[in-house]
Amino acid sequence: MKQTILVVDDEKNIRASLQGVLEDEGFKVETVPSGEACLETLKKRNYDLVLLDVWLDGGIDGLETLRRIQTMEQHPPVVMISGHGNIETAVKSTKLGAFDFIEKPLSIDKVTLVLHHALEQRRLAEQNEALRRELKQKYTLIGESIPMRALRQQLAVAAPTNGRVLIYGESGTGKELIAHALHQQSLRVNESFVEVNCAAIPEELIESELFGHVKGSFTGATEDKTGKFQQADRGTLFLDEIGDMSFKTQAKVLRVLETQRFARVGGSELLEVDVRVIAATNKNIDEEIARGTFREDLFYRLNVIPFYVPSLRERTEDIPVLARYFVAEFSREYGWKEKVLTNDAIEVLMNYSWPGNVRELKNLMERVVIMTPVVRIEAKHLPAALLRDNGSFPEPGNGGPTLEAARKAYERNFILRKLDEYHGNITHTAKALGVERSHLYRKMKALRIRT
Repeated sequence: MKQTILVVDDEKNIRASLQGVLEDEGFKVETVPSGEACLETLKKRNYDLVLLDVWLDGGIDGLETLRRIQTMEQHPPVVMISGHGNIETAVKSTKLGAFDFIEKPLSIDKVTLVLHHALEQRRLAEQNEALRRELKQKYTLIGESIPMRALRQQLAVAAPTNGRVLIYGESGTGKELIAHALHQQSLRVNESFVEVNCAAIPEELIESELFGHVKGSFTGATEDKTGKFQQADRGTLFLDEIGDMSFKTQAKVLRVLETQRFARVGGSELLEVDVRVIAATNKNIDEEIARGTFREDLFYRLNVIPFYVPSLRERTEDIPVLARYFVAEFSREYGWKEKVLTNDAIEVLMNYSWPGNVRELKNLMERVVIMTPVVRIEAKHLPAALLRDNGSFPEPGNGGPTLEAARKAYERNFILRKLDEYHGNITHTAKALGVERSHLYRKMKALRIRT
């Protein structure tokens, strides 16, 4: 499809000349003789670019026309042209938002070069905006449960600040998602988001990863390296699994948080950075402090704004919303007709314990979308292991569950929570429930809970 250009000039010969040349270059060109006609034309249709003369006969000149174009909600890039060009006019045009300024007599090569640059910049800007919208959608928090509503409210308040955040939650709950959402809604959104998984990097390399190193500082350091803190300057640094960071490295991170300055490994020059730090952990930091494996002073530095991400067991009402969202997402990703989860499949999902939380649910929905050959995904299409660990019970007709079925479902859910609380230890769970171990085993077998 041809790109469209609107030429605005009060000289008929110049309009005709530019139209002919630009059409030969492959553009679709329309012309108008005045600023008023330009504004009226832009209200009726969109153009990819406007080529606008500074000096126009009639009511408004080119600079005023440019100013009004910039106030339009979706305005094209504007290139100014003038036969009486001077530095002052060129500067004023640029300040008003013009992409470039070309003097008459016009060089066709220069005009086409500037137009191509302006159109390329617009294409990149539109691509960038599309990526921003995609990122914003990608890092949207799904769910309408009370914990998720509270989390969204907390995020909206904390995101625009520079306060450090410590995110707590089990593995798979979406701590990384929260970190990205905080960055996307922050004043640093146009800067870098840099992530470090503290558990995945060997202790001997973590300092180099965070602070960088100079050439020759240790065996294998064959060139200078920029660390994550420096990469995140003016942006956000996400320290995932902070509870697994070595005690020695914790001390250095603490100093950076206090001074916003550090030296690379093997270097002496102090580098200054402006970084917002967001950390996350699935560990109980109080217990780690008591064991002496985590610095209490670092904890207080990081824990300015604490976020707790609930497990899927704590927001079971979000399971249908999440499951359907993932099914629709993967259907689109694989280019298939959107598949649908039936009510009996949703019931099975609702009664599963989800030890892997949202990550487990997402992976399962991808598997089901791929492996189910029909559009309707029923309970029978779900993995056998999920069905075995399911606490759903027969329901009589359309009248809902019986009292007995409801009681069993509640008992099963309660026991599952206690088992999770005591990490699957039957003895401790039975003691907490006030029953004998043998009685708990029988109850688990009756309720189809795997030991």
